[in-house]
Amino acid sequence: MKLQVINSPFNEEQVKLLNELLPKLTIEQKFWLNGYLSAPQATLKAIVEQAPPAAQPITKTITILYGSQTGNSQGLAEKYAAALKEQQIDVTVSSLGKFKASNLKKITNLLLIVSTHGEGDPPDQAIQFYEFLHSKRAPKLEHLQYSVLALGDSSYEFFCKTGKDFDERFAQLGATRIVPRIDCDVDYDDAAAQWFSAVQQEFLQHTTSATSTSAHTEGAQVLEESTYSRKNPFYAEVLENINLNGRGSNKETRHLELSIEGANFHFEPGDSIGILPENDEQLVNALLTALQFDSETEVTVFDETITIKEALQKKLEITVLSKPLLEKIAAYTEHKEFSKLFEEPKAWKDYAKGRDLLDLVEEFTPFTWSAQQFVELLRKIPARLYSIASSQKANSEEVHLTIGKVSYETAGRQRLGVCSGSVAERIQIGDTLPIYVHKNPNFRLPENNETPIIMIGAGTGVAPYRAFLEEREELGIEGKAWLIFGDQHFVTDFLYQTDWQRWLAAGTLSHMHVAFSRDTDQKIYVQHKLQENAASFYEWLEQGAVIYVCGDEKSMASDVDATIHQIIEQQGQKTPEEAKAYVNELKQQKRYQRDVY
Repeated sequence: MKLQVINSPFNEEQVKLLNELLPKLTIEQKFWLNGYLSAPQATLKAIVEQAPPAAQPITKTITILYGSQTGNSQGLAEKYAAALKEQQIDVTVSSLGKFKASNLKKITNLLLIVSTHGEGDPPDQAIQFYEFLHSKRAPKLEHLQYSVLALGDSSYEFFCKTGKDFDERFAQLGATRIVPRIDCDVDYDDAAAQWFSAVQQEFLQHTTSATSTSAHTEGAQVLEESTYSRKNPFYAEVLENINLNGRGSNKETRHLELSIEGANFHFEPGDSIGILPENDEQLVNALLTALQFDSETEVTVFDETITIKEALQKKLEITVLSKPLLEKIAAYTEHKEFSKLFEEPKAWKDYAKGRDLLDLVEEFTPFTWSAQQFVELLRKIPARLYSIASSQKANSEEVHLTIGKVSYETAGRQRLGVCSGSVAERIQIGDTLPIYVHKNPNFRLPENNETPIIMIGAGTGVAPYRAFLEEREELGIEGKAWLIFGDQHFVTDFLYQTDWQRWLAAGTLSHMHVAFSRDTDQKIYVQHKLQENAASFYEWLEQGAVIYVCGDEKSMASDVDATIHQIIEQQGQKTPEEAKAYVNELKQQKRYQRDVY
């Protein structure tokens, strides 16, 4: 067993030295050492005092901790750990969920890569660590050197809040920054690479130039993308594009089948596919007209010179109004009404909801920007992630997705989701979509096939469960698998109904409950089905079941979470505090996994 800081009473430097020495010892040397360490303390003291002082070798050790909801932070942590190991640095990598906060006293160098979830919350598995560090029990950390890489989404008000909170708290506890924190938006690759490069330079500055040079080369090789990625997407041919909803439904949910032949993709149930979308050409033309820019005007975006029309259609986000964007735009308008967006705390948010750049440009014209200044205000179009709805074991050359069309009306104009609108209205069979695999190690089937699973989802949140059951069917796994699915109407919105029925008949799926909220006077949702089956739910938990929740975070997922707490409190005869501790323990054991958006 290899010693680590987190499984031994030794600090980083001691662990490094012991791991170097122990494998080289002979059996006789180990017996001698055992006897030596078992000797009376007085004898040991005499031996130590007689021995000449030994030169202490310089060791480089570092711990990388990550807090990840969808896998981005974990992916970066593992990639950077591999690069540092190539540079002869002893690296320990751990999720915040598994790392004991008390072990902060044992380490001297820490890199923290953490995302912000929802409206400024820590990822599920980071909650306990976050709460401990912000409590009175948090230790003084004057010995610790650290740096934080924060991941987030600037369209949310509390951009990168978790990373900012950790960074400030470490400093308050006396720790010293290796390099300043960097806050990354959804297109995080370049900013994250800059942070890691700065960390490497600062951390390795005392090593010899020869070591640094060769290590840098080896590290670069590790960091190179060898397969298709977000920066180098695979263009997948559309094989099927089917509306899953029946006639008369209020919804339009597309079942998309894509060919991945030649992509060399490797994914598991629970992973997602990222699609790099384009903006609607009609929206782009309307925006250019409002801006009074010639569509052929050349601009430079992301080191590439193209027409402004191509930039707005293929490169830049124009459908989301975030607070940082509005603050930048304020420098280019003297419109009296624009300043009112910042007079009240929620004024900008109320205005931005459901609106896009076209609304803003039409309402607050004129502006003083040039075409180049305008495009420099905008961020790259974020990729859209969709849970994979198929098993690669069952469909080796295909990947299936479930995409709900986003459609709404604001200020008298009909709006469509950038990606979902394109898939529903413009993408035809035979077209190609730029895609990549997004790993999500925090949403995985249990390693033990006998472990019961409870899958809870509404609408398109059922997609990963189709992959789960298709995988189990392919492997011949039968056992306790319970699906709780909700949507609006039984007749028009029972997504993948024949699949569930087939798996129920075959034993791949053992239990299923459905909630169709618009079929009765009283709206019934998935959390109500949970409550109706509270005794069985708690019994499954006591048998070691893993809970999965996928779908809308603000309504469905939060209501389900509250119901789970209530059931544990009632069925387990626990206090609210004990129920909360029970749920936190489920999360730490990866028995409560959420893929919410």
